[in-house]
Amino acid sequence: MHESQPSPNPSGPSASSSPSASSSPSARTRVLRRPQRAAYDLASVAAIVDAGLLCTVAFQWEGSVHAIPTLHWREGDHLYLHAAKASRLGQALLAGEACVSIALADGLVLARSAMHHSLNYRSVVIYGRFEAVTEPEEKHRALRAFIEGLYPGRWEELRPMTAKEVNATAVLRLSLAEASAKVRQGGPKDDAEDLAWPAWAGVIPLQRRQGEPEMEVDSPLAEAPPTRFGRPGQDGAGVAGVD
Repeated sequence: MHESQPSPNPSGPSASSSPSASSSPSARTRVLRRPQRAAYDLASVAAIVDAGLLCTVAFQWEGSVHAIPTLHWREGDHLYLHAAKASRLGQALLAGEACVSIALADGLVLARSAMHHSLNYRSVVIYGRFEAVTEPEEKHRALRAFIEGLYPGRWEELRPMTAKEVNATAVLRLSLAEASAKVRQGGPKDDAEDLAWPAWAGVIPLQRRQGEPEMEVDSPLAEAPPTRFGRPGQDGAGVAGVD
């Protein structure tokens, strides 16, 4: 899917620079395989970041390589995530370079040969170093944006976060300045000599659906709140950007 040029040294802008979106790839983000599917502008990258719920963060820690999935959100030209301040993830991302990847599967592509079966997908790879959001009001605002992005209107319904909770939570952000998007769309690419082969060819779309809420027995309210995908139980409420 998303194959780019490895590089031992960062060559793109750092997370602390002012990252205006650039259509010029860095040595690390340049897509090598199927480069016609690549995009490097902020709008293309941001659309996929916004559509995904989970990202995978890869980093080195104490001589070992790790890749951890976690929830993320975006504001402007930065990707955000949160972690326990004392966690390995939080410490490692502030100590060195990281690579973040997001992938969305949109459809199974069936061809007349096994060789040409494929997948319609959207993916993003981001390189750089995370920085900590340390100012209390800014951290509080970022956490509110995180919750509101998943559950619009819910922040005001919740018990307010305490200063201790805010202090124990690390909020980290990564510039989208060094990133690439890659998208595969359309049907199978069969060889001309295979077109008459008697096998079904086409695309089977993939969808994720929001299911019925499962209420806690001690929940003070019976009706579940709306999420970014619509009101639970609403017919046809799907996961934006996946179906």
